[in-house]
Amino acid sequence: MKASRIAAAGAVAGAAVLAVSTPCFAHVSVQPEGEAAKGGYAVVGFKVPNERDDASTTKLEVTFPTDHPLASVMPQPVEGWDVKVTTSKLDKPLEMHGKKINEAVSKVTWTAKGDGIEPGFFQKFPVSVGTLPEDADELVFKALQTYSNKEVVRWIEVPQEGQEEPEHPAPVLTLSEASEDGHSHGAADDDKASGDTAAAENASAQTSASGDEGDSGGTDTTARVLGVVGIVVGAAGVAYGVLAGRRRATA
Repeated sequence: MKASRIAAAGAVAGAAVLAVSTPCFAHVSVQPEGEAAKGGYAVVGFKVPNERDDASTTKLEVTFPTDHPLASVMPQPVEGWDVKVTTSKLDKPLEMHGKKINEAVSKVTWTAKGDGIEPGFFQKFPVSVGTLPEDADELVFKALQTYSNKEVVRWIEVPQEGQEEPEHPAPVLTLSEASEDGHSHGAADDDKASGDTAAAENASAQTSASGDEGDSGGTDTTARVLGVVGIVVGAAGVAYGVLAGRRRATA
């Protein structure tokens, strides 16, 4: 009886482990570096885990939204991967920096030059995007993940509010509200602020160093003057001693 109970408990524990580690939770996703504020620019990263034990991920195709097209899309080079940007004509031109844009990026494709993403690993694919729409709370990017065994996983199911997450959800980028000054404060602004802080600290350090050098120079000058005075006083004392000795000898 005890043995059967232990076996049953082991089976339940094993099922729980499998439920937690099931690959459906490790799907392709997109997250911003910092914030993705409405009306601004952002750097987003598409995170691609390998869900297979016997194949590598060799290709990723990300389709960009057509209901809210993005005029500026610039992928960051990823070592070991080729990248291709596909543009399409827009039904309604966009206006960007006073210019009309008739085309927008519709898809970005990354293809591995070598083994790609091997089992047990993941890869991030960063992209700079903008201008983000002001009339949307999120952007949906449908993705296709191709394995070395020719299997294609389609991450294209749009999650619905109030419903369970689908088996193959599409990557969804949540947009934050713009700041009070109407600008987005994302990773690029954080880097600039860090650079300004570093420059200020460096300038302060240089000023402090200059002050220390000035104090050191003043101390050295004082020491030299005192040294000269000491030498003069000592010489006068020696001369006085010699004269006094001569007077005594004469007397």
